[in-house]
Amino acid sequence: MNKSIRWKTAQFFEYFWWKNYLHKKDTQNYLIKKKEYWTNLFSKIEDYVTLSPKTKILDAGCGPSGIYMIFTEQQVTAVDPILNRYQELKVFSKDFYPNVEFIESPLELYIQKKKFDLIFCMNVINHVSQIKIAVQNLCASLNYGGKMIVTVDAHNYNFLKEIFQKIPGDILHPHQLNKEEYINLFENGGLSLLSSIELKQEFIFNHLLFVFEKKSN
Repeated sequence: MNKSIRWKTAQFFEYFWWKNYLHKKDTQNYLIKKKEYWTNLFSKIEDYVTLSPKTKILDAGCGPSGIYMIFTEQQVTAVDPILNRYQELKVFSKDFYPNVEFIESPLELYIQKKKFDLIFCMNVINHVSQIKIAVQNLCASLNYGGKMIVTVDAHNYNFLKEIFQKIPGDILHPHQLNKEEYINLFENGGLSLLSSIELKQEFIFNHLLFVFEKKSN
C-alpha cells in the first residue's frame, strides 16, 4: 500500500476509533481515569526528569487526552494532526487546559524555533507518515540536557514484522518496527538512551517506554 494512502487511512481510522471508544463513556469519569493513568506512568520516569514551573513541555501527537492533562503549572505545547476534529468529542475542549497551547500539525511539518526541556511522544511515532523526518523534528526541538519520553508497540518477531509491513494488518500504525529499530531512529537524531522500560508484554508486540537525553556537545 502506498505510504501516503496508508497514513491517511490510519488518520481516518484513528479518529473513528476514538469516536467509537468514547461513545458510551462518562466524560468526567473518563478524564479522571486518564489523568490517573498518566500520573502513574509519569511516576516511572521521575528519577530521570526534573520538573519545575519553568519546564517547557511538548506533547507530540497529543490526541484528545494526552499527558498534557497532568501538567498544570508548566508551559505546555500540544501538537496533533487532527486536533480540530477532536473538538467534536465531548471529552476534549481547549478551554479545559488554559496553560496549553494547542497546535494542529503533523509532526513532519512541526518545526519551531522554540525548544523544549521535556518532550513526550506517547504511542505516536509509528502513526506518522514520514517517521525519520518526524523523529528529526522532535530531536531538533529538544534543548541540550532535555529528556524525550517515547512509548511504542515494538515487534517481538521479525517474520511477523515483515508480514505487517507488507499488508495492513494493523491499520492504525503505518510503521512496523522492533525495539532496536526504534532506538536507532532516536539515537540517529542525536539522542542517548537512558532507560528502556517494558510496560506491557504481549505475543506480537511489547509496549515499551524509552527515556532519551539530548546531551550537550
